[in-house]
Amino acid sequence: MEFVNKENFFLLLLLIPYVMWYFLYRKKTEPTMRMSDTYAYQFAPKSWRIRLIHLPMLLRTLTMVMIICVLARPQTHTSWGNKTVEGIDIMLAMDVSTSMLAEDLKPNRIEAAKNVAGEFIAGRPNDNIGLAIFAGEAFTQCPMTTDHQSLLNLLHNVRTDIAARGLIQDGTAIGMGLANAVSRLKDSKTKSKIVILLTDGSNNSGDLSPLTSAQIAKSLGIRVYTIAVGTNGVAPYPMIVGGSTQYINMRADVDTKTLSQIAAQTDGNFYRATNTAELKKIYKDIDKLEKTKLDVKKFSKHFEAFQPFALIAVLSLLLEILLRITVFRRIP
Repeated sequence: MEFVNKENFFLLLLLIPYVMWYFLYRKKTEPTMRMSDTYAYQFAPKSWRIRLIHLPMLLRTLTMVMIICVLARPQTHTSWGNKTVEGIDIMLAMDVSTSMLAEDLKPNRIEAAKNVAGEFIAGRPNDNIGLAIFAGEAFTQCPMTTDHQSLLNLLHNVRTDIAARGLIQDGTAIGMGLANAVSRLKDSKTKSKIVILLTDGSNNSGDLSPLTSAQIAKSLGIRVYTIAVGTNGVAPYPMIVGGSTQYINMRADVDTKTLSQIAAQTDGNFYRATNTAELKKIYKDIDKLEKTKLDVKKFSKHFEAFQPFALIAVLSLLLEILLRITVFRRIP
């Protein structure tokens, strides 16, 4: 535990004059009774009220100390530190073109891909994992990180309507998506560097061809696992017509040949994912990869911890008031 406003502890110095006043000058302000001789009372037994006569003062002092501790703002936090773990560096490159709304995978291709990717991320706590998304253009949704909760939040926010709304150009720029992921891995010092490329189409946009990006990945020692999402043949695709949703049959247009060449060129594997079971095969292969040591910095999170001090202050104040109006009540 630490205190943010430590300077407030100087207020404890105010207790010194209060205690001095209580023991030195308090008796002068209290009523007295003159007696000719007090010898008879010297050896009289003291009652428990007499023995606890200073208890209200102690409770008031405790209340003041606890209030000052609250003003000092106590906090608890997780400690900073570096630790070495076993892990690999992984970039997920995910297609977010409008064709990913096809519903041959449930509830649709993009949601199925997100769900399985989320399970994969949750099962790899020691890996640096990042996310790149692409349609007709590509950009990094999340750089590589071990803060998987933030990564999962960003993955959850991935939507295909960014192309439909014109925020990026629609299409399928596989080469650009792969190049974006590779650029995030080029400075990695780990032995195992992985790109998992997921798409449901063929390259029809972008300034780089998929095989050129694959050559760059190979030169950097990056392995690429490619996943062709979607069933063979046709798939139901939702279209908004007159305010209602109608379905058309969309023919699968996945360039499996190019995806296979990318995987073979970079010593990876190619998968044809018609359901989630096919996607899960990727994870088994990745689990078999050689792992390397990573230095991970643990971030500190602070929590306010004034509640116990405030509770003690309230209880001690209430107890003091109760004692003064009952047990230690004084009649003028």
